[in-house]
Amino acid sequence: MGGDSAGRAFIGSFTSNGGPGITAVAVDRDTGALSVLGSTDAVPDPSFLAVGLGPGPGGSTLYAVGETARGTAAALDISGDVPRLLGGIRAVNGEAPTHLALAGGHLVTANYGSGSVTALPVRADGSLGEAASVLQHEGSGPDAGRQAAPHAHQVLTDPSGAWVLSVDLGTDSVRVCALDPGTGALSLRGETALRPGTGPRHMAFHPGGAHAYVLNELEPTVTVCRWDAAAGVLEPTGEIAVLPEGPSSDDTVRTYPSEVVVSHDGRFLWTANRGHDSISVVTLDETGGSAALAATVSCGGRWPRDLTLDPTGQWLYAANEHSGDVSWFGVDAETGVPRFAGSIEAPAASCVVFA
Repeated sequence: MGGDSAGRAFIGSFTSNGGPGITAVAVDRDTGALSVLGSTDAVPDPSFLAVGLGPGPGGSTLYAVGETARGTAAALDISGDVPRLLGGIRAVNGEAPTHLALAGGHLVTANYGSGSVTALPVRADGSLGEAASVLQHEGSGPDAGRQAAPHAHQVLTDPSGAWVLSVDLGTDSVRVCALDPGTGALSLRGETALRPGTGPRHMAFHPGGAHAYVLNELEPTVTVCRWDAAAGVLEPTGEIAVLPEGPSSDDTVRTYPSEVVVSHDGRFLWTANRGHDSISVVTLDETGGSAALAATVSCGGRWPRDLTLDPTGQWLYAANEHSGDVSWFGVDAETGVPRFAGSIEAPAASCVVFA
């Protein structure tokens, strides 16, 4: 690989389940193929990663959460083949962080175990300072086993960059927050209630900015929402199933959807479905306000914990945790249906992000 066809990506994995930690891979943009460059276990259980552009070495820095009981976050220098810690590993003052996002000069983490969101300042060199604020969620849901308390599962910024949204599986809701870039303080703007018992896990925005899609984990559905960036208001408008009706090949296996991705042109939406071990293809209308299930295909492995679209929009990657691999698929430009193209061994894989 070389020249303009080469890119880089990073695979997160659970070190407690035999994963190598964070693995740097080269990406052949012509074929979608991945090849390992090196790995580090400097961060325990780095279940989710994010790349930030800006002051770090080489113009970008990799950030990771450590999904442990005493949750952590870290910055890594990715100028070489093996990611290297940049500054110290920081406590997030929350339990089991599962996701992270960059906003207002801070790294924000979703802490699943404690049901909270933490903001840590990003220093001039890309490293992290100590936690500046923690916003505690409150509430519960009807599923006694999974929703006895709040469980913040994802944080992300809206397309305008004005708001930080946190998706909470335990409270069946999405919170909209403002972040003070000077102090790192998070303030609650509002909370959108979703259908009780659905267990929202992750969400993604339509590129037009006026709609968002919340993927539910406890029921295999997507909730379509209208988004008002000026007011910071999220409004549910409908819900669709992400699995076909009728009996599956194994009706004893429950499905837990994990990730939702929207195409760059806003025509398609994909979900990863653990248990069903599939990728669902959903078509979106021109506005993004209407969605319909079109197809499901195999994820190429078992228990797809993450789904990622590459920067070109041509390749889709599934991190299959239980089969220990990352599969890649060519995306049909007309139908949005992914076509399996290859896979690479990746023990206890949890996510894939692109530099």
